[in-house]
Amino acid sequence: MKISNETKVGILTIVALTLLIIGFNFLKGKDVFSRTKKIYAVFNELGTLEKSNEVKINGLAVGTVYDKQEKDKDVSAVVVTISLTRDVNIPKNSVAYISSSLVGSSYIIIEKGNSHEMMGNGDTLATRLETGILGDVKAQMNPTMAKIRDVLDSLETTLTGLNGLLNKENKGYLRETLANLGAASASLSQLLDQENGSLAKTLSNAQSITENLKKNNEDISATIGNAKTASEKLAALELKPTIDSLNAMILSLKTTADKLNSPDGTLGALMNDRKLYDKLYDAILSAEILVDDLRTHPKRYVNLSVFGKKDKTGPLTSPAKKDTVPSGKN
Repeated sequence: MKISNETKVGILTIVALTLLIIGFNFLKGKDVFSRTKKIYAVFNELGTLEKSNEVKINGLAVGTVYDKQEKDKDVSAVVVTISLTRDVNIPKNSVAYISSSLVGSSYIIIEKGNSHEMMGNGDTLATRLETGILGDVKAQMNPTMAKIRDVLDSLETTLTGLNGLLNKENKGYLRETLANLGAASASLSQLLDQENGSLAKTLSNAQSITENLKKNNEDISATIGNAKTASEKLAALELKPTIDSLNAMILSLKTTADKLNSPDGTLGALMNDRKLYDKLYDAILSAEILVDDLRTHPKRYVNLSVFGKKDKTGPLTSPAKKDTVPSGKN
């Protein structure tokens, strides 16, 4: 039987297409010659997860992403078909999440549970959201970027207000202020001049004073030593006996004052007893009258004249005046 060229071309075309499909699926991680177990996982967000990306358990690749399908027309979630390339036991309470590296593609990680019941073909894994390293960086960068945007907006508002303030009049004030700052800077430079500046002169005077103090260091030390010696001598004085003597003298004076105030003593009786004072005064007055009478009329008491007359005048009753000296005659 003779086969036509058209039949041969058709057969070759079918074989080529078959090989192409098988090779394409093989490169995508699909084993077209063996029947593999497939399980499912439903994610709200896939990120950069693509078909043929790996599925790992404890870091070991146990399967690949076989397909991705929307859960409904609203795409509320995405159903991922996982083709298991290894015959491994996966507990039914295991959890799957999507992870990614800094330089690699995304992949699915299955955390094994502790259930004794294993997943079968067509079962669905529980899932959770896992941000990963990039997600953490993004989560931390978002607030920072928001703050940077706010700062930029505030800066833009400030610059706008500043441009509004810098009108012609204010620009003139600003130029004047800058000129004053320049003059102040020049004055400060003059002040800080190392040769003729006021600060340099002040430092020079301070240095001169320091040198003088250094030269007179011995005299200052001697003065301090003399002051120390005087202080030691003053501290060595026996002040306690002196204070005790003063206390004793004060006590004696107090005792004397008490005796003077007491009516039992002689001076106290004289000072406090009016009758004694009157009697003493009368005695002194009588003695004074007697002396005056003796001086005024001596013949009455002593008569030495043979021919003299007897003094018949009466005695004095009060003291004689003391402003004249008695002559001794009648």
